[in-house]
Amino acid sequence: MKTPPNPKDIASDSDTRVPPDPFAAVLPALAALGAVASIAAINWSAQDKTPDRAKARRKAGVALRDLETCCMGLGEIFRRFQRSPKSFCGEGAPSSPLKFGVHGTRVGVDAARLYQQLINDVASMLVLASQNAFDVMSAVEDGEIVAPEELYFGFGEQQERLNGLFSNRATLRVAVDTGAEVADKLCQLVRELKKYRLE
Repeated sequence: MKTPPNPKDIASDSDTRVPPDPFAAVLPALAALGAVASIAAINWSAQDKTPDRAKARRKAGVALRDLETCCMGLGEIFRRFQRSPKSFCGEGAPSSPLKFGVHGTRVGVDAARLYQQLINDVASMLVLASQNAFDVMSAVEDGEIVAPEELYFGFGEQQERLNGLFSNRATLRVAVDTGAEVADKLCQLVRELKKYRLE
């Protein structure tokens, strides 16, 4: 005689779903890191500023503080990705290279809710990181921040690490782990940049 299925198991199975594509969250988070890393370019472009360029509305100190906060927020987002490997790191799914259309195994309601929370947080950070990085670059152009070239090379190294994820077609796990490391390194670089703000 066949044993009837446990009602608890049935409820659990019916409450799962194919998760949204993890890259829809991970790629914008990487893009936000890229916005911060793009500060590397200002070391060379600042000398070519034009009088009619867009100008920042905030002081350098405020922009740097807010950019540091963004980097810390992005670091936390990547750590949240790492704490949910089934949803965001490809655990349980085939190890696929970096591209859209890579789904993990079925997830429950809590994981789906976490996904939406992270999407909202990533969207906010992408906007804030882009604006804050722009304001910091404007402050460099205006001479409010005078830092050594080596510091900009540090931003450039992180930019290269992010570029490498795409050129090497990294797996989702590698993309998330690298993103976490880059976020922490960018945070250190922004803190260092704060030392070179002119009073």
